[in-house]
Amino acid sequence: MMFKGITRRWMLNTLSVIVTIIILITAILIFAVTYVFQSQVEQELHAASSELSMVFSGFKGESTAAFNSAARDYIENYEKKEQMGVMVLNASGRVILTSTGFIPSEDEAMNDFEEAKKSSEGYAFWRGRLLSGEHAMSETRLVTDENNNVIGAIRYIVSLEPARSRILVISAIIIVFGLVVIALVVLSGLMFIRSIVKPIRRLSETAAQIAQGDFSASENIEHKYDDEIGDLCDAVSDMAKDLQTTEQMKNDFISRVSHELRTPLTAIKGWAETMQLSERGTLDRRTFDRGMGVIIKESGRLTGIVEELLDFGRIQSGRMVLMNEKIDILAEFDETVYMLKERAAEEGIHLLYDEPDVVYPPVYGDRNRLRQVFLNVLDNALKYTPKGGVVAAQVIYTKDDPDVIKIVVTDTGCGISAEDLPKVKEKFFKANQTVGGSGIGLAVADEIMNLHHGSLKIESGEGVGTTVTLTFPVYKEGGAKPMPDSVKL
Repeated sequence: MMFKGITRRWMLNTLSVIVTIIILITAILIFAVTYVFQSQVEQELHAASSELSMVFSGFKGESTAAFNSAARDYIENYEKKEQMGVMVLNASGRVILTSTGFIPSEDEAMNDFEEAKKSSEGYAFWRGRLLSGEHAMSETRLVTDENNNVIGAIRYIVSLEPARSRILVISAIIIVFGLVVIALVVLSGLMFIRSIVKPIRRLSETAAQIAQGDFSASENIEHKYDDEIGDLCDAVSDMAKDLQTTEQMKNDFISRVSHELRTPLTAIKGWAETMQLSERGTLDRRTFDRGMGVIIKESGRLTGIVEELLDFGRIQSGRMVLMNEKIDILAEFDETVYMLKERAAEEGIHLLYDEPDVVYPPVYGDRNRLRQVFLNVLDNALKYTPKGGVVAAQVIYTKDDPDVIKIVVTDTGCGISAEDLPKVKEKFFKANQTVGGSGIGLAVADEIMNLHHGSLKIESGEGVGTTVTLTFPVYKEGGAKPMPDSVKL
């Protein structure tokens, strides 16, 4: 099985580090065990050798025969013959007597005798392999006379094979334990990685289905873990629901825009065909004027829809250009209200607005874009207010809050439900489908207000009406301008 992705990275990174650490620990433990066993053998040899210094501490013999006799007595009475061998060496390093009764070959290396002669302590260790291939350790201690002349030496030798066997057994146990630990780490790691990779793989497959438009695939997402994976599952599920809602809103938006475009186009086409098919001179002036009026009105309506769509596209792509200057916000709003008074009268709606007599400080912004905001807010108020209803507008500037100017538009229309109110400034959203409009006007107006460092706040109650509050920062001479004179966003 080929590992890939997160599993492969874990195998290469984490697992390799863990295996390296376990191998190092195993090697250290084996080395420690070997050292302990060999040190134990060395201590036993040294303990036996130390006894020798007491046995021969008062040796005064001047002949080799006397030393040999004393050494023979020592070997015969030595109690640990079964554990270690004892050899008696003469002054030249030749073996003359052993506890086993067998004299080793002269080719057998006895470097410890020469090392002991060089040592100030009078003894030396040796560890290596005998001619028979057996691993052994020995310690040779010199025997001197009262003048410190070497008259011989006693060599203690122990086979290391039993210790090596124990070392091998313990090392094997340590290695097996290390392998078991590695296996457990690999198993637990793979299980843990699987608990991550498997749901992520399912999420990836589900995300691919969602990307292809199958939003129902989010229903197959299972929340099994109360951790980051569970949070990711919830996030993908919520994302799918939001995308489904946005997709539905977009489809509704396209349908509304298509209807909004079709209606004026149908009127323009119908009146254009009527005027074209009528014989020249037979169309009375009143009918002609009426037809031209419809064409002009619907053309303006088409232009407004197209401009709104273009503005929305510019805002979405960050390409909206503002031409900022000092403007009289009161004059601009007054002109917008005046433009809509006739329409309000035709629809039987009372449009109430009293222009203040005082002079308000200027606002720094794009007069055309701000007028677009005013038109959108007032147009919505008129559209959603029934015949006989009231739309009231006022401009507020007080000494208690001298840094801002507020424009408040209140209507007695159908209002907005508490559920829809937080969404009315979102793109594509339209709370009331029975009233014409693209559904992006408020989104565009809100973005324009944000670009002017202002705000658009909506308060509404279903069946009560709606209040829209526009807040603008006041321009101050010598202060920082909210926006540069011309900015492309």
